[in-house]
Order: sequence, then structure tokens, then C-alpha cells
Amino acid sequence: MPACPLPTDETLRQSTLEEMDLLDTPAEHYLDTLVKLTQQLAQVDTVLISLIDQDRQWFKARIGLDASETPRNVSFCGYAILGEGTLLVPDATHDPRFVDNPLVLNAPYIRFYAGHPLRAGNGKAIGTLCMFDPRPRVLSETQQTNFRDLATLAEGYLQLRSLIQNNRDLRVKMDREQRKAMLDPLTQLWNRGGLIAFQDHERRLAQQSSLRLGAIYADLDHFKAINDNYGHAGGDQVLCECARRLRAALRPDDLVVRQGGEEFVALIRVKDSEELEKIAERVRQMIGSEPMQLSAGPLRVSLSIGCTLLTDDEQIDQALERADTGLYTAKQTGRNRVIYVPPVA
Repeated sequence: MPACPLPTDETLRQSTLEEMDLLDTPAEHYLDTLVKLTQQLAQVDTVLISLIDQDRQWFKARIGLDASETPRNVSFCGYAILGEGTLLVPDATHDPRFVDNPLVLNAPYIRFYAGHPLRAGNGKAIGTLCMFDPRPRVLSETQQTNFRDLATLAEGYLQLRSLIQNNRDLRVKMDREQRKAMLDPLTQLWNRGGLIAFQDHERRLAQQSSLRLGAIYADLDHFKAINDNYGHAGGDQVLCECARRLRAALRPDDLVVRQGGEEFVALIRVKDSEELEKIAERVRQMIGSEPMQLSAGPLRVSLSIGCTLLTDDEQIDQALERADTGLYTAKQTGRNRVIYVPPVA
């Protein structure tokens, strides 16, 4: 397999990507929506927003692929960032650049590929919007135009995010290795380490806004049966789709965490318990409103939730224990419901 050449401006391109602070950050609902829309419009298996790092391509958003990154030296996107327009590969088995690529010879068995460069404000290509499929195909002129337009939307969002959010999503200053250690690679949510790191910051933000901090503790119902019936690959698909629906149901600034296994925690700033319960109910409905589309077919999934408000002087673990009692009650009284547990007076 021929080595993918580096861009002539690789040093500046790489430093531009690092300055944007996009790498190893949680997935975001707007980009989740964009890749899902692209998948539906193009009728392809997989769509990614791929950021080309020094020795890997890391996926800021993905649908149709479980991996969070792959080596750069086997990436199609490494070629896509070399050009100005869309790289189109109708059948990778007939392209000398990719015919012996491991991603062609083995899963996901790429045949068709399209990748459009995404650029920073200074014009440097930081990654791509790409899509691929195990079946050869060509795109019509209209389809190519639609794909370029979608790439423009992705590019604009990434640029605006870098300009106006000023690392707001990161909540506390930390280097990339610290961030990477706190990201769950399957769901692209923060893990429990992120919850520990950010809890004090979330509490301060609530106090500054004269709001209360609420905790939502959620657990997928009958998840063991899902793994037993659909295998761990099916279970992983459910967890990824659950994470996407959680991001859709909650607000961009809410802290969402995969607590472990099939358990999820969210810390949200609310006026009172009524608002907290409404948001928790919205989360429950978002998970169960439509079947999840697994490789084996559609599957309806439900979520049980316990929630509570934090008091001013308690630790997050104390509040989570209280929310967990609500979750236990929800499970014992039929599942697929929200139980609010008030703080101890």
C-alpha cells in the first residue's frame, strides 16, 4: 500500500488543528445530527467527521462505525485533505492507492468513498466530512452538490465553535492527554473521571446563575437481555444510539457522563425540581420514542431514571446515591419511568 503523502503545509496544518481544541472532546448533538442527515440523504453505511491528527484520524462525529479513531497511514481522508474539492472513489478495489488498504481488504470493506476537506479559518484542512459504503457506486451532480453543502455546514460549525465557545465545552483547563483519559471511546461522552473533574465547576456555574444543580441517574432497562440476544456488538450499538439521544434531549452545556456499563449521569442547572423532572422525562421519552436501528433490525429500548437536586453543601456522590434510590424504585415499579427523590430537609 503506497504511503499517503503529507500536505506541504503539514506543520502549520497540524498546529492549526491543535489550536482549535477539537481533538478528544465529547461528541455534540449538532454534528451528530449532521452525520445522521448525510447518511439518510446519501443512503450509505457510514458517515464521519474525521479530524486528521499527526498519526491518526479521530472522529468528532460518527454514525455506522464503532471505532473512535484509526491510524492515519490507512486513512482515505489523508488523501482527501490534499485537494481542494471532494475526493470520490467509486470502487476502492480498482484504485491503486487503496486496493490493498486494510480497510478495503477487511471490515468495514470500503468500496465507495467520498471525502470533502474541512478547513479552519486560515484555510488549512483540518479534516473531512466523509462517507463510505461496502458497495461501489457513483454520485450524481446533485448528490455531489448536496454533499459539499453539508461539508460547508460542518466546517462552519467547527470554525464558529472554536471562535465563540473559547473552550467552554472543556469546562476546566487541561491538556489533550487528560481530556483523552476522561472520554469514553465508545459513546464519546465524558466518563466518570470527567464527572469528578467537572462537578465543582458545574456547581459554581449554577450558583453564579442563581440556579440549582440537578442530578439525573439513568439506566437502560433489560440491557443484559440485549447483550444476550444481539451480542456485544448489538449492545454497543444501543449504547452509542442512547448517547446520541441523550445529547439531543439535553442542552449543549449540560454535563453528560457514561457512569459505567449501561448507566448514564447528567448534571444540569435548573430552577427547581419541576424543571428537573420535565427534563428527565424528556430524556426518557427521547430514548424510547422510536426503535433503535440495529444491524439485526429495529429494537425498542427504554430507560429508568432517578433524579434529585443537590443541596449547597453536599458532595456529588451523596446526591447520586439519592438519585440511585429513585432509579431503584423506578426499576422495581415497572421500569421506563422517572422517580424524583427530594433532598433531605
